[in-house]
Amino acid sequence: MDPVHAARYRALIFANRSREGAPTMELGSRILVVDVARQSLGLLDGARLAFEAPISTSINGLGCEEGSYRTPTGWHRIHARLGAGAEPGTVFRRRVATGEVWRGEALEEDLILTRVLTLDGLEEGWNHGPGRDSLERFIYLHGTNQEGQLGRPVSHGCVRLANAAVIELFELIQEGDPLLIAEGLTGDGFGLGRLHFAGVAGSGMSALAQFVAMKGGRASGSDRSFDRGQRPEARAMLEALGVTIHPQDGTGLEGDCAALVVSTAVEEEVPDVAAARRLGVPVLHRSELLAHLVARYRTVAVTGTSGKSTTVAMIFEILRGAGLDPSVITGGELVTLQREGLWGNAWAGASDLLVIEADESDGSVVRYQPAVGLLLNLQRDHKEMDAVADMFRVFRAQIREGAVVGEAENLREFTGGAQVFGFGEGVQVRAEDLRLDAEGSAFAVGGVSFHLPVPGRHNVENALAAIGACAALGVSMADMVGPLATFRGVARRFQVLGSARGVTVVDDFGHNPAKVAASIRAAHLRVGEGGRVLAVFQPHGFGPLKFLRTDFVATFVAELRPEDHLWFLEVFYAGGTVAKDISSAEVIADIAALGVAAECAPSREWLVQRLASEARCGDLIIVMGARDPSLTILARAILQTL
Repeated sequence: MDPVHAARYRALIFANRSREGAPTMELGSRILVVDVARQSLGLLDGARLAFEAPISTSINGLGCEEGSYRTPTGWHRIHARLGAGAEPGTVFRRRVATGEVWRGEALEEDLILTRVLTLDGLEEGWNHGPGRDSLERFIYLHGTNQEGQLGRPVSHGCVRLANAAVIELFELIQEGDPLLIAEGLTGDGFGLGRLHFAGVAGSGMSALAQFVAMKGGRASGSDRSFDRGQRPEARAMLEALGVTIHPQDGTGLEGDCAALVVSTAVEEEVPDVAAARRLGVPVLHRSELLAHLVARYRTVAVTGTSGKSTTVAMIFEILRGAGLDPSVITGGELVTLQREGLWGNAWAGASDLLVIEADESDGSVVRYQPAVGLLLNLQRDHKEMDAVADMFRVFRAQIREGAVVGEAENLREFTGGAQVFGFGEGVQVRAEDLRLDAEGSAFAVGGVSFHLPVPGRHNVENALAAIGACAALGVSMADMVGPLATFRGVARRFQVLGSARGVTVVDDFGHNPAKVAASIRAAHLRVGEGGRVLAVFQPHGFGPLKFLRTDFVATFVAELRPEDHLWFLEVFYAGGTVAKDISSAEVIADIAALGVAAECAPSREWLVQRLASEARCGDLIIVMGARDPSLTILARAILQTL
């Protein structure tokens, strides 16, 4: 069962609640919904989707008239449960078991089998009463000998189910339970009703909310940063797309909310979650909604511990440049979309292609079954590498069309049947004639020359992965050259904000040891031998800093030159019940003890002034960290003060 369908069934109930006979939506209520448009039946038990199965409604369409052989719409109740304990395949005629048992033989006749659930219409003059009475018309839910046709409207008026499914359903319901036969959702292009996103200003949540709105769906959300009056530009972008913003006090769950969408960062104590539990609103994890989309589209999913957002952006720009109009849902903000006035982390294209970032940090990568899957790298980040490798094994097994895998030794087990990318001999997507400079790189793949306007060897690796993915989708190498040559990058991925007094300021997302190392190397490429790197780093959480403490120390010691300087900001705290059991000062002390010029910044104001006095012509200041949107504001303040 797809848990996201709980939202659709609930939305169908809301869309039909003004009809006569509609039940009250009480916590714990049990309601059956026949979704004619999707040819499916679901049982909502409170907020939980307790059962779902494919069905067949009438080949003649919908209608309540006697003799029409159509499936009636509207509210009904289960009138009688017939066939308890009967052998699967038991044949019924006019609601009575005949003693015959169907054994799987091919028959043209439409048999009523196994269990019968009779329906009594609740809407007088519509599906109840003279000439249009569902009970008198012998309208049932029943098993069928035409199981191969389920999922298509081919019945003679009843609702057919597989025999195993009708047995399971029979045990879950009681006589008197309400049942809705619904045509569909009008005015809802996304088809799931109103989805409410708690923490809608987050990178992953905002992308999904925007995508829903762009597809013509109904989205609302809340965020404590908005409640504090922060990030007005982000709120304005969401509202411009039609996303309704509520206070994060639970009121957004009232009314016709079909489901609450949360991320791992949203705790049970958040008022929206408490309201959902109280009101019986389904609670969906962000990754469940994303997995629902992955299954609906021809999806390219990019995973790995580094480089996901940049690789997603490269794939998106290549596909777009090739005229394929893809969609994208990602954690990074694509500069090319920002220049179109958008947030940058979502776009709804017209084709069936979707490019997503598949996150391993919360384990959600195992939910996705993409057409094309990329495994970029495997490094120690949020979890131990063995745990991440286990998730990658599940992900790799679920790729439907083609896999693209990095050449690293610890990815070797995933390379069977895949395109392997990298720099070594024997890989399918190999960079040759590599040249790196301060502004970008040049390389060739299969005799085709590429230029990339973003610096660093790691970005060449990202480009190779993107080339492999787009090749798997049938894009020619020649059609990839132009989009990569004009690649605009991702916000906060070594984003040069500007220069003053000969000092360059870079805003960067580097937050784990591998990303920090790659960014510092790119910075050294840019300054050459004569300049210094003045690095500012804000740990993005107490847990990650504690987990990666020794790795961070080793990385900064290995990558920074003797003339460079490092400042740590205090650990970013977004709220919640996290243990604050480590400090930046402790880690800085470890780094400084190994000979690096490193210190803690007592405040951002102090740091801005210190950098203004410390920096000299030829230096590069890089501000690194994740999760905190104000880091960009800090980087801009540094630039303005130089």
